[in-house]
Amino acid sequence: MLCYLKKIKIEAFSKDWYWFATIGLINLVIPFFLIAYGIQKVQSNLAAILMASTPLTAAALAHFFTKNEKINLIKLLGILIGFSGIVFLFFDDILVNKNNIFSAFVILIGSCFYVIGGLLTLKISNKDNENVTASILIWGTLVLLPFCLLLEQPWKLTPRLDSTLALIYLGIFSTGIAWLLRFYILKHNGLVFQAQVAYLIPIFGVLLGFLILNEVITSKAIISLITVVIGIYIVKKGSKFKPV
Repeated sequence: MLCYLKKIKIEAFSKDWYWFATIGLINLVIPFFLIAYGIQKVQSNLAAILMASTPLTAAALAHFFTKNEKINLIKLLGILIGFSGIVFLFFDDILVNKNNIFSAFVILIGSCFYVIGGLLTLKISNKDNENVTASILIWGTLVLLPFCLLLEQPWKLTPRLDSTLALIYLGIFSTGIAWLLRFYILKHNGLVFQAQVAYLIPIFGVLLGFLILNEVITSKAIISLITVVIGIYIVKKGSKFKPV
């Protein structure tokens, strides 16, 4: 609808269709599936802290796949500190145990695909933001639709009203509008800066998990959260220094 109002052509099936299809798969389908699968067996605050690793992954990958976001000693220190917080989290027997450790790793891997998708999006940064968002959402839907029809058989479901409203909210705000903003920031400020949104994920994830879902906040989760945020902060500050 936004593309129609702004008279922007949607290029989902143009000569560059393979870029949109690949980004839709890597940036939408795979992480959505992995994170949705993993979060079934872990607390939302644990998932939020794990997803906060994206700026650290972005800083590491950007060094090898971009020209102007190279690692320096300060960034490297931040990456090591941040990832140490993630590793420390896996020693929390309350949040992570033998029953959900696989799910925790699945969420961590899923968050990495967001970064890979961001790198690929830089390849088509010359295109309109609305066009990119609409095109990858179209391809993401096309990839997921057969699996949904085969595995979920939605015509047999009778979802509750709150579930339907949650699904609509996730589709419009957490996906459509969020991706518009994400690609705008990615295009104008770069991969590492865009990934800094993960600052907010663990903070809100831990607080809302406690307030709404009555989830347990452990001391190790707090230490891990603080360590990850410090690591991200150091990586951000390291952007001002020359690469190694």
